[in-house]
Amino acid sequence: MSHPVVPAMDRRRFLGAAAAATLGGCAPAVRKERPPNVLFVLPDQLRAQSVGYMGNTEVKTPHIDQLAADGLVFENTVANTPVCCPARAILMTGQYCHKNGMVANDLRLNEDHQSIAKVFQAGGYRTGFVGKWHLDGGPRMPGFVPPGPRRQGFEFWAANQCSHRHFDTQYFRDSEDPIPANGKFESQLWGELGLEFLEGVKRDERPFFLSVFSGPPHDPYKAPEEYERMYDPERITLRPNWKAGERVPDRKAIASYYAMTTSIDDQLGMLLKGLDDLGLREDTIVLFSSDHGDMLGSQGMPLKRKPWEESIRVPGVLRYPKGIRAGDRETAPFSLVDVAPTLLSLCGLQPPAAMQGQDFSRRILGRAQELPDSAFFQIFGPFLAGRVTEGWRGVRTNRYMYARYESRPWVLYDLQEDPYQMNNLAEDAAAASIRQDMEARLQAWMTRTNDSWSYNWTVPVEDAGRLYKERMYRTVQEYLAEHPQG
Repeated sequence: MSHPVVPAMDRRRFLGAAAAATLGGCAPAVRKERPPNVLFVLPDQLRAQSVGYMGNTEVKTPHIDQLAADGLVFENTVANTPVCCPARAILMTGQYCHKNGMVANDLRLNEDHQSIAKVFQAGGYRTGFVGKWHLDGGPRMPGFVPPGPRRQGFEFWAANQCSHRHFDTQYFRDSEDPIPANGKFESQLWGELGLEFLEGVKRDERPFFLSVFSGPPHDPYKAPEEYERMYDPERITLRPNWKAGERVPDRKAIASYYAMTTSIDDQLGMLLKGLDDLGLREDTIVLFSSDHGDMLGSQGMPLKRKPWEESIRVPGVLRYPKGIRAGDRETAPFSLVDVAPTLLSLCGLQPPAAMQGQDFSRRILGRAQELPDSAFFQIFGPFLAGRVTEGWRGVRTNRYMYARYESRPWVLYDLQEDPYQMNNLAEDAAAASIRQDMEARLQAWMTRTNDSWSYNWTVPVEDAGRLYKERMYRTVQEYLAEHPQG
């Protein structure tokens, strides 16, 4: 179900007549003023608990923290499907994964979707993508995505599919010839290429939509030495729910994760300075977030795909000096599926009816708006390397997190009384009424979005390693053939 589209802003003050953007011969209405630019900065696997403005006093993120002070902080920003490809597909389409078809990693996003970049492009925007794409299927390397429909509406292109070789990556423009990074760490490389796009703004009268999607701080955990020296592993404070275990990141890995995060912070600072130098600060919406978090040993778990806070919560900061007041905070759940309709509406463009997310633009601009009181989560199948043995669904309010498998409830936490999720109430008789309420919310979300347990796919738990991966993707392809998307 798509949420109704509400007016984005006072057009008399900002845009003049609203633009209508549908794909297939659309043209924006004549505007009295140039609409805002958009810079969307998205590092990979950066959890909310590892940035300064969210209360981490050990990590150094001055530019992220200043962006938060200058803009609006969504305190409960969450990833609806906390894993790379599905999360990116949600951001591109404004749809949940059972709708857009990206239920697992290394699948290819259908070119027929009305992506956010296609709508911006149709609305007169110059579109650019820099960094890790990870929406074009396998194999990940060498990583060329040809110009045309598979780029989903992005005109400027300096990117690769996916490598996570942070010190030795390569990227592509419009030919299959790889361009080496020449020893630059990924965050520096993508930041410089983002600046190249911004420099092109001086030769183009169109507003722009630029996405800079970096690989760090995704594992493997290692940063350039100047960043590594900032963090002493012995002085890293482990979260109270951290537990030792197989493949669990230790203090050294977490120190390197913080070092990578600081390199991302410098990348953001580089891009923000570029906006300032070009005189674009006031007229540019800047959104900083991530595709999902990282357990980093919380609950004794690695990686993501899980219903715990370290996996699902990500940074969420939006700055727009011309349109919003600094220092604003919003506690209503803001999830990745809401990003596309919100950004489009802020720029006076009509979100396609197929988008399922909530448009937050009225709230962002200080106008009255009813906001969701919960967010919906989906994982469709197992991933043994991350210790996920079957698909699950979940719902989170500001007070509770609840998730279940098809066969049984899994976890229920009181986030107010138990912020580190150390007391699972799923089978607690005293919490029966809470569980029933959260179950009702979950069922309502599944009905509203047309989700079904039949969308899940399964792989025998005994499959592992190479055989597991081959079996997994064959199973996913069989699932997609049985469940047409769109």
